[in-house]
Amino acid sequence: MNWFGIATYMAGGSSPRMGLVVDNVIYDAQAAVQAVTPAAPAVPVDLWGLLAQWDASAATLQALESAALAIRLGRVQLPRQEGALAVPYAPARIFATASNYYEHAAEMGTQLAARSESSPYIFMKAETSVTPTKSAVVMPASTMKLDWEVELAVVIGRGGRHIAQEDAYAHIAGYTVINDISARDLTRRTDYPFSHDWFRGKSFDTFAPLGPWFVPRDCVGDPMDLRMQLTVNGESMQDASTQGMIFNIAEQIAYLSSILTLKPGDLIATGTPTGVGMGRGLFLKPGDVMVASIAQIGSIENHVTAAP
Repeated sequence: MNWFGIATYMAGGSSPRMGLVVDNVIYDAQAAVQAVTPAAPAVPVDLWGLLAQWDASAATLQALESAALAIRLGRVQLPRQEGALAVPYAPARIFATASNYYEHAAEMGTQLAARSESSPYIFMKAETSVTPTKSAVVMPASTMKLDWEVELAVVIGRGGRHIAQEDAYAHIAGYTVINDISARDLTRRTDYPFSHDWFRGKSFDTFAPLGPWFVPRDCVGDPMDLRMQLTVNGESMQDASTQGMIFNIAEQIAYLSSILTLKPGDLIATGTPTGVGMGRGLFLKPGDVMVASIAQIGSIENHVTAAP
């Protein structure tokens, strides 16, 4: 499949519309499809319209791919859309895999059991933590150790329970980029016998920058061989490959679906590689700018601001 992305952009300053991404430029998806395939069905207003009926979306995806190719080859001329990007969609559930890279576990001082004796460790982030590219990550007054984590986000298209590893990729709609912001000093506590509090440390509003757009599964080569990078104020902090995952994408999907029924639109943040601030003794402060990038998908940029 020729590469294209699906964005959500703000038309006229306030109305969200589906955007077609071609070579990092946004075009109105409906206008693009109509220009190339006039008889094509109407494009949904946003990505949720596709995800909710993912198994029936082949014709729409084909129309979007044809429009993207026509634009890339100069066969049609359409105006660029300059409206602000929203998140590609608002996931109802965000599952996040912890300590899924050996080097990251080491830099965090995490003692892992042998892989053969363990399974993925997955927690949930609040859906209200999602925020788009170019928006602020709000630093709570209660933390002094705000940290970054670039991660490949897997978006489920076909739901299911007890999904076999060999069938897992058929359940993936596509991919996007997530930055799992973490308040390191709030993920630990001493007032209960439970030493970790992943919810408190990772679910503040704005703690999940997401985007800049969604890329369909078949537009990405091997998702287990993608370069992941994150910079802070232009300085490289993380630079690794998804090859380093301890539990791969298929294993994470199989594990999750052994516990619950996965639904269209569920998002899995698949873990972060080495290079986080905790391992360096370096943390974010107001005014810092993060850029999280994954090859074949794109980059999200977010700045840090103090809570009012």
